[in-house]
Amino acid sequence: MRRVEVGGAQPYTVQVGPGLLGRVAVPQRQVALIHPDDLPARFVERVQKRLAPVVTVAVPARDACKTLEVYADVLSRLAAVNLPRGGAVVGLGGGAATDLAGFVAASYLRGVAFYTLPTTLLGMVDAAVGGKTGVNLPEGKNLAGAFWPPGGVWCDTDTLETLPPPVFREGAAEVFKHGLIADPSLLPRVLSPEFRPGGAGLADTLADAIAVKAGVVTRDPTEQGERAFLNFGHTLAHAIEAVTHQAIPHGEAVGYGMHYAARLSRALGGAVASSADLTGQTLAFLRWQRPTPLPALTFDDLNVFMARDKKADDAGVRFVLLRGLAQPELARVPEEVLRAEFEGWSADIRSLH
Repeated sequence: MRRVEVGGAQPYTVQVGPGLLGRVAVPQRQVALIHPDDLPARFVERVQKRLAPVVTVAVPARDACKTLEVYADVLSRLAAVNLPRGGAVVGLGGGAATDLAGFVAASYLRGVAFYTLPTTLLGMVDAAVGGKTGVNLPEGKNLAGAFWPPGGVWCDTDTLETLPPPVFREGAAEVFKHGLIADPSLLPRVLSPEFRPGGAGLADTLADAIAVKAGVVTRDPTEQGERAFLNFGHTLAHAIEAVTHQAIPHGEAVGYGMHYAARLSRALGGAVASSADLTGQTLAFLRWQRPTPLPALTFDDLNVFMARDKKADDAGVRFVLLRGLAQPELARVPEEVLRAEFEGWSADIRSLH
């Protein structure tokens, strides 16, 4: 088992390894357990046996749970059982379920303790760490939420063996992204045959990827500076998710978005400091990931949503770009460059399928 420490005003530990659902323990005696309705029953039962929750709430799977309607329903369920201020909310499942559970914890009784037990690769290396919680609005991804750090995170790698291969590959996008922005040693490890559920060294690779995010959020917990770098590839990704109504899963959209950001980086003179071409690496990752084919999308279709990106300010949209491997920067990109690279990106994506 590996431990990764997340510092800051409210430090906590992320544990990574097999069998952790059977070892989870929290100090609160009254606990609400929130999980997606398609989660294997044995995972739910394992946690129920450890925590004896006063209420267990099954919510729709994936982003279907991240709505104001589901959020309000869960709050009402907690109120109906009189979960006290000294209680806790535990999120069990993928990143969407833990995002929802965290936002519920942040707002119920103006804030109760929160713990997260991610069961997907995407949930482990991204959503579970850093305290970003929230739900989606029709106007875009994660537009309602709060920073609410968990009191602890347990990443049970045994749960990854139940994931369909496309779902596991989806989560790899965030591991690959952490390699691009901070730890290039992760890049070949993601594309290795050993990067699979049960593979040798998987827990170490995940812990190293989590350590990248842990370091960033420790230094910048509320995204006032470098935490924005974690959004490499996400500006286009969130637009793709919104336009397709989440038909393209988040990790796959991030894969597409990373290649677009790589092309923008190259167009503005970056991404040439390393021995390998960044656009070539992101395209190689997409070939490995084998994402869902995109529908016909125009630049204007997506730009409506990119303009609402959380990195936008009064002067417009900003993108996370790379001057080279592990050299991220936040920069504005002229619209003519955005349009031109979109055309090239579209051609690259068509070549995948």
